[in-house]
Order: sequence, then structure tokens, then C-alpha cells
Amino acid sequence: MVRSWEADPSASFVRRLGKSAKELDITGGRDGCPDIWELDNGDVAVIGRDLTDSYRSRLPGDASVASDERIVILPRGTLIAAKHDIPDE
Repeated sequence: MVRSWEADPSASFVRRLGKSAKELDITGGRDGCPDIWELDNGDVAVIGRDLTDSYRSRLPGDASVASDERIVILPRGTLIAAKHDIPDE
């Protein structure tokens, strides 16, 4: 299968988009904090809960998840806090 985009596993983390889970007070003192990071190649890494199995059967008709992809859920506040760091283009 040929894809027009492929993730680059050698890309490095450059900067957090938004605020840390601690700053947003959503850590609860536990491991595993939702986060959004820009990589050095411009791609974005999302750290969240893998709920692929829960959502796969409920995907809209024009959406799909490849075998090497995951549906990752993060708190709304994490994305809102990152909005000012995400360029329009």
C-alpha cells in the first residue's frame, strides 16, 4: 500500500503545543498525561488514551483506521490550550 504521507520515526520532539497536563491540572497525580507536541519535521505527536477498540465500529462512513493507526482521545482543555500554538497554515 502506497501512502501520500508516512510518519517519520526519526523525528524529534521540538516544543509542546499548549500547556502541560500539570499546568492544566488534569494529571490527578497519576502517570500518563495527555499532551500535544510539534516534531522537528512539522508533524504533531499526540499523547492520549488509546480508545481504538471502543470507537472503531462507530466511525463515520468517510473515516477509517488503518491497522497501524490508533484513535487517540485527549481532554478538550488540552486541545484548546494548544490552539494559539497551532499555525493557520
